[in-house]
Amino acid sequence: MTGRSALTVLVPRVPGSRRRLARDLARLATWTAEHYERALELSFVVLDDARMADLHERYAGEPGSTDVLSFPLAEHPVLVGEVLVSADTARREAAARGHPAYDELLLYAVHGVMHLVGHDDHDPAERRRMRRAERRALAALGRVSVYRPESRRPSP
Repeated sequence: MTGRSALTVLVPRVPGSRRRLARDLARLATWTAEHYERALELSFVVLDDARMADLHERYAGEPGSTDVLSFPLAEHPVLVGEVLVSADTARREAAARGHPAYDELLLYAVHGVMHLVGHDDHDPAERRRMRRAERRALAALGRVSVYRPESRRPSP
């Protein structure tokens, strides 16, 4: 199976570097195509919180920014999708959690791709399956998950 990716950056600075991010997203597309046995073409867009908030409200009907939005654009014969990630949110969340903003941004991209291939995180069992899939994808990229283990998360 083949996986292709394209990167569009609409912010002045990307955590890490554009070149590194483009390389890792291409590797993510290839790994996903092979792992899920489907041809895919992915487009990744790095935005700021203001642009993300506009799109979040327009497409999800929810005010405010979010970390990632993913849009399936076609299913057959090739899965075509777009993943939008917020660089501002990645910087803020990474600072609060004590890890590199690049790792947070890459997690958002992986998370969006997992939604495109059929994972969901609305119910606890599905969320655990999705987190395992994300950890596998990140490991394939030579990265570790920045999620805290479910058992160690603070209660809401």
